[in-house]
Amino acid sequence: MSEETTEELPIRDDMIRLGQALKLANLAEDGNHAKELIAGGVVIVNGKEEQRRGAQLHHGDVIEVLDSGLSPVKIVSSADETSTEA
Repeated sequence: MSEETTEELPIRDDMIRLGQALKLANLAEDGNHAKELIAGGVVIVNGKEEQRRGAQLHHGDVIEVLDSGLSPVKIVSSADETSTEA
C-alpha cells in the first residue's frame, strides 16, 4: 500500500464475506463485478492476493483493488463508532 488514506467499513457482525465487503465499500459495482475483480487477481486482503469471493474478513482486515484509484478499506466494528458501554 502507498501513503494514501484508508477508508473504514463498519460492520455489525464479527465477519463479512469478501464479495459483500467489496460491494458495501463501493470497490465493486455489484456481485458480478466483485467476482470479476477477484478472478482478475486485483483484490488484495492484508497485503496478499485473495481469490476466494467467500473469504471471511474480520475487524482490522484491509482490502484494496489494485490500479482502481480507490483508497484501501479497513473493516471495523460498527460498535467502534457508537459505544454501547454501560
